[in-house]
Amino acid sequence: MPDDAGGRGTSSRMRDVAQRAGVSPMTVSRALRDPSKVSEPVRRRVEEAVRAVGYVPNRLAGNLSSMRSNVIGLIVPNLDNSLYAPTIQGVSAVLRDSGFQLMIADGGYSMEGEEALITAFLAQQVAGLMLHDTRHTPAAVEMIRRAGVPVVETGTLVPDPLDMAVSYSNHDAARAMVLHLHRLGYRRIAFVSLSATHNDRSRDRQRGFRTAMGELGLQAEPRLMLEMPPGLASGAEAVVRLVQGEAAPDAVFFAGDVLAAGALFECQRRGWAVPGRVALAAFDDIDMLRHVVPPITTLRLPRAGIGRRGAEVLLDRIQGRSQERVVVDLGFEIIQREST
Repeated sequence: MPDDAGGRGTSSRMRDVAQRAGVSPMTVSRALRDPSKVSEPVRRRVEEAVRAVGYVPNRLAGNLSSMRSNVIGLIVPNLDNSLYAPTIQGVSAVLRDSGFQLMIADGGYSMEGEEALITAFLAQQVAGLMLHDTRHTPAAVEMIRRAGVPVVETGTLVPDPLDMAVSYSNHDAARAMVLHLHRLGYRRIAFVSLSATHNDRSRDRQRGFRTAMGELGLQAEPRLMLEMPPGLASGAEAVVRLVQGEAAPDAVFFAGDVLAAGALFECQRRGWAVPGRVALAAFDDIDMLRHVVPPITTLRLPRAGIGRRGAEVLLDRIQGRSQERVVVDLGFEIIQREST
C-alpha cells in the first residue's frame, strides 16, 4: 500500500535518498536509525538528501519485531516553566546523536494528567519514558510495569524509584542552604515554597528545611513557613507578610527562584535593605539572580546534566548495554552572593 501522497512506497523513497547521497539504501537506514554507526560526512549527506527528497521514514514499521518506536516520551509538570528547558535540551542532544526522537508533554502538576499522558505514550509504543515527577497513580505504575518500558525519574532522588533515577536530593539541597545561612550568623530563618500538595519537590524541600532546623536546635515555626502560588507577586507578598509579622525573620529562604526575585523587588520598592533588614536566599540559579542588585545567594542545580545523564542511562537500557536499575546523584552547589 502506498505510504506517501505520490503513491510511492517507503523502499522506493529510500532508494531515492541513497542515490542522491551516493550511498547504499542500507547505509541510509543505518544513518537514520543509529547515526553513531556512520561517519559524520555520510550522516550529513544522508540528512541533506532526506530533506531534498522529502522522505519521512516510518520508524514504527521498522521496529515491528520489538513493537517499539525510536521515540522517548518526556513528561514535565509545566512547559511554561523555563527551569525545565536545560533538562529538555540535555535529553534532546543525547537522543539526537543516537537516532532517537523526543516527544514532550505537560502533566499540569497533576498525577491524573501524568497518567493520561503515560497512557498515550505507551499507546504510541515509545521505547522509554522520562518522568519529572516521582509520585504516580497506581494505574500509571501498573501500566508502565505491564508495558516493560524503561523509565527514568528526574525531579528528585527517592529511596525506591519506579525504575531508574537521575537527579539531586531536594531534601539535602534545602538542608544544606539552611545550614549555610546558620553558619553566616542567621538564626530566625523563614521558609517559603510552592504548594506541596501535588509537588514532591516542594515536599522534599520542606522536609530538608525542618531537618536542618532540628539539627541546629532551632524551631521550625509554622508562622515562618509559607506556601505560595508561583510568580513574582507571590514572593513579594510572602516577604511582606514575614517581615511585618510578629517576630520577623532575619533571613528568608525561598524554595523557588522567581519567588526570591519577587521578594527582592518588593524589598527595594519599600526601601528595606537586603541583607540589612532581611537576607534572601533562593533555590535555583536562573540568570536573573546573578544580575539583580544585590545578586541573590542560591543553589545551583545540574539541570542540563540531569537531562544528558538521564537520556544516557535510558539508552543504555534500551540498547542492551546495561540491565541495572541505576540511581545517579548529580549533587548541587551553594552559590554565595551579596543578598546574604
